[in-house]
Amino acid sequence: MRTGRHVMEQQDGSRGARSHDRQASAAVAEVFRQGWADTGRRLPPVSGAACAAKRRAAVSERFPGERIIIPSGGLKARSNDFDYAFRPHSAFIHLTAEQGTAAVPDSVLVFEPTGTGHTVTLFTRPRSPRDAGPSGAEFYSDRRHGEFWVGRRRTLRETADALGVETAARDGLERALGGGVPTRAVRGEDALVDALVPPSAPADAELLAFLSELRLVKDEWEIEQLRAAVDHTVAGFHDVVGELPHATRLARGERWVEGTFNRRARLEGYGLGFETIAAAGAHACVLHWMHNDGPVREGELLLLDAGVEADSFYTGDVTRTLPVGGRFTDVQRRVYDLVFAAQSAGIAALRPGAPYGAFHDAATRVIAEGLDAWGLRPGGDAVPHEPGLYRRYTVCGTGHMLGLDCHDCAAARSETYLGGVLEEGHVLTVEPGLYFQPDDLTIPEELRGIGVRIEDDFVITADGALCLSSGLPRGADEIEAWMRASR
Repeated sequence: MRTGRHVMEQQDGSRGARSHDRQASAAVAEVFRQGWADTGRRLPPVSGAACAAKRRAAVSERFPGERIIIPSGGLKARSNDFDYAFRPHSAFIHLTAEQGTAAVPDSVLVFEPTGTGHTVTLFTRPRSPRDAGPSGAEFYSDRRHGEFWVGRRRTLRETADALGVETAARDGLERALGGGVPTRAVRGEDALVDALVPPSAPADAELLAFLSELRLVKDEWEIEQLRAAVDHTVAGFHDVVGELPHATRLARGERWVEGTFNRRARLEGYGLGFETIAAAGAHACVLHWMHNDGPVREGELLLLDAGVEADSFYTGDVTRTLPVGGRFTDVQRRVYDLVFAAQSAGIAALRPGAPYGAFHDAATRVIAEGLDAWGLRPGGDAVPHEPGLYRRYTVCGTGHMLGLDCHDCAAARSETYLGGVLEEGHVLTVEPGLYFQPDDLTIPEELRGIGVRIEDDFVITADGALCLSSGLPRGADEIEAWMRASR
């Protein structure tokens, strides 16, 4: 790779250009223009195309007479001329059903109002042309978008067939956004859109909230995608348990755990739904420990919080806290059992019509009663009971919506999410935890440095909730039996 870039740089003299290299000579252009086979394709619709069309219809119905703009977002540089892997904006994915590596940076979905609704056009980069036109050198000279550098894109016709939406070249976007049409846009994802469309903070915020709330209730196709993502996540946890003995022999065993899970994520899906948390020992007391640079020691706990993102971009999110040596110590089991009881109480509160916060309240109540019984009420028994007191040891909430984002639907209004009620088709996590910091002098020394979280993924059904991650054991005895069987 390095050698190939160096050779091309020597030929065109560009020396690290991030976009088009120096214009090739007419002779070089002619060499590249001729002799290519016809490799056009006929593509069937992607599996979620019909569901995405229904979601676009909902957007059109909600905003009659207004132009709606949903950018995919673009590439972000990692280092010099290398970019991070591209992931489109979640609202864009939801309205197109775009898939994994087929996603094209700098695409923009435009709803243009008509007398009866909207026409919807996806402005995107077409396949690199191989002709003498103005972009004819792109396929071999453009490091960021050229086919020889980053792979083949679909043609406009192929994209239209795959996604079931009309397409146009990205370079026509500026012309399409002219005129005095009332417009709302998702901001901060596309510099051209932000420059062309005057901002309207209330209107744009209302659009973002609607797009987020549109994802609250998952359809059957989305639940299938989540089920697949969670199944792959469960497989990754089984991989890790089998590799724990090797991880204990390494100075940075957390990295071995991380790499083991991440391999599964790349094999089965597009990658990770979020950066893997492989927290051994006292690192488990850091909620989002992602350095993953510590040892994994016998006798300590490993908190693994991880999720596979499917090719459809839907993600799992599961946590298990594992005794590295295969058995909990008495103190570790005491903490684990309290968190397990709290999660069980939270799970029991999941049903349609229940307040969204009911599962959190149920789990928190069990935690508070358990800590009180241990004599660990923050501030002492003289302090009146108040759930917020226990955040010293619990830190955060007990769950969140799950979908295209690990913490899905974050822009939804409070009354439809945190202050709303559970509905059939909601997908969420239940994940209570206890985190006893290693330097916390308010707790017995034997508890310091112990962190435990248990997290599972649930879909709300007509009469309760279905655990999507039931392929992993939860209880302490079952965890120990699983680890014995995996060694």
